[in-house]
Amino acid sequence: MAQNKKARHDYFIEDTMECGISLAGTEVKSIRNGQINLKDSYVLAKNGELLLYGVHISPYTKGNIHNHEPFRVRKLLAHKREIKKLNALQQADGYSLIPLCAYFKDGRVKIELAVAKGKKLYDKRHSTAERDAEREMDRKLKEVSK
Repeated sequence: MAQNKKARHDYFIEDTMECGISLAGTEVKSIRNGQINLKDSYVLAKNGELLLYGVHISPYTKGNIHNHEPFRVRKLLAHKREIKKLNALQQADGYSLIPLCAYFKDGRVKIELAVAKGKKLYDKRHSTAERDAEREMDRKLKEVSK
């Protein structure tokens, strides 16, 4: 349903896991309509819970006065041992918990969560140069095979 495209550009992805998310009824309807934005979102582990910040889910257009708040903090659902592991990793220097994508699995909304380490500017340039070099090699191979 939604991708955080900027996450793979700004971070080295160390590990990923799937989490459920606690939502209100109108939020699920908005997500089904594709009205979710994961850009600039992050996760914090506090008091044995995973809390998702910065996700924008647009209010449901056909909702009533009980419609949801677009930027409210949402709780992620995971096992206690997974939360403890993620909390320990988050405490390590330079690591963050970043949502990569949101999708439906068996009718439920799931969030793919990544343990990520921030890239420096020179790392981003290096990644771009590698990607460009691979594209150039693929172009040359196509020309040779013709």
